[in-house]
Amino acid sequence: MTAAAWAAEPAGDAAPFPRPLAGYAATDRPELVATLLARAQAEPFNVVASVIFLLAIGHTFLTAKFRHLAHEAEEEHLKAVAARGETAGITDEDGDGRPDEVSFKGQLYHFLGEVEAVFGIWALALVGAITWFHGWGTVLAYVGNRVNFTEPMFVVVIMAMAATRPVLRVAEACLRVFAQLGRGTAGAWWLAILIVAPVLGSFITEPAAMTIGALLLARQFYELKPSPRFAYATIGLLFVNISVGGTFTHFAAPPVLMVAGPWNWDTAFMFEHFGWKALIGIVASTVGYYLFFRGEFAALEQKRLAAAAAAPVQADRPVPVWVTAVQLGFMAFTVFVAHYPALFIGGFLFFLAFTQATAHHQGKLELKSPLLVGFFLAGLVVHGGLQGWWIEPVLTRLGEVPLFLGATVLTAFNDNAAITYLATLVPGFTDPLKYAVVAGAVTGGGLTVIANAPNPAGQNILQRFFPEGVSPLGLLAGALLPTVMMGLAFMLL
Repeated sequence: MTAAAWAAEPAGDAAPFPRPLAGYAATDRPELVATLLARAQAEPFNVVASVIFLLAIGHTFLTAKFRHLAHEAEEEHLKAVAARGETAGITDEDGDGRPDEVSFKGQLYHFLGEVEAVFGIWALALVGAITWFHGWGTVLAYVGNRVNFTEPMFVVVIMAMAATRPVLRVAEACLRVFAQLGRGTAGAWWLAILIVAPVLGSFITEPAAMTIGALLLARQFYELKPSPRFAYATIGLLFVNISVGGTFTHFAAPPVLMVAGPWNWDTAFMFEHFGWKALIGIVASTVGYYLFFRGEFAALEQKRLAAAAAAPVQADRPVPVWVTAVQLGFMAFTVFVAHYPALFIGGFLFFLAFTQATAHHQGKLELKSPLLVGFFLAGLVVHGGLQGWWIEPVLTRLGEVPLFLGATVLTAFNDNAAITYLATLVPGFTDPLKYAVVAGAVTGGGLTVIANAPNPAGQNILQRFFPEGVSPLGLLAGALLPTVMMGLAFMLL
């Protein structure tokens, strides 16, 4: 998200929506509860918007249940179709020229069970609430002028580019250098991906690093069928490492980007105050999990060797250097103009033409996952722009350590870029408080799928390895220990 997602004002003479934080009258009582009650009384819509947001978060915990209901509905539908003596399925298998029947109820449950669709679904309720309280014109002004969808669009483009065969081959070749230090075992690949890929996020952006890291983990780790506990520990560690791995520079991590301009933080400042600490935290957390699960790595290595013996890996068809160079150039251009949708979308159209012209060197270009992730983030920015009325007073009442802990916890319930952006609006923030809020925001970026913008990309790529999808509680459990380790690194070093 960019600062414009919350900062831009609607055009015209209408009162700005949502109400600017400075537009609330000061109360005689400085207590947090009194402030929130006064703001809720001044703008009752605040409560409605936050309740809808809370319901959307609750919905994310129920997606597995909806997917289960979808499977039951489809089974009932197939039985009903079979009882009528008709061909079942979703393709024209009976050759009668007509599409076969599908279960509408089953498809509806599938849609409700897609994590990436949750915030978009609840955005419909939010639009209805805005219309009821302020009119349709306010909806158009808010969604059309105030909410900035640059980041969702950027994530769609960079995910699609990062998942192409030439780019993945380069990434895999780079990580193989590190994996060979451990003789290319399953454990060596696991360490290389979870340490090196997050650090690359500071240079190729976090969404690209998440896409590459998740795809390589799927190939080198998850396909070996680790235990559920190990599977959740790994995805939780990946999310936390990616969240802090973008702090070596001032342009790659959304929560850092929010404050880099207003607070004059450059890459040198970020590395001096955040980057080296993040690296220590990443290595400590990853090695700690590696030692804890070392017994399982031995079993995974046996599976890897057995699979290699049963089906020897055939030499992959090489990709010409010039094709790889051009696609890396497209990625570099996209990162360089990441804040200008007209440029990176235009570049993406040229990229699609290039991949079509070199199709014999490409794999299948997958757009479904990037589009779903973009839809998720678009819904999140619509909701997130209306939560400042309660987040801002919470941040302003916390000291250095409580602010760090508060930002870490609040990040789990709202995108960490929103947390740091709201911090830039607080007058008189000292340097220690600035450090605390950013450190807390990136530390908590792996606790939930909504805590950091790249997380939905990783979940979308890896969820097929979890029988019921990625459980929010399982993700939280897997990310908890790395989060604590990162917190200690930022607060004690």
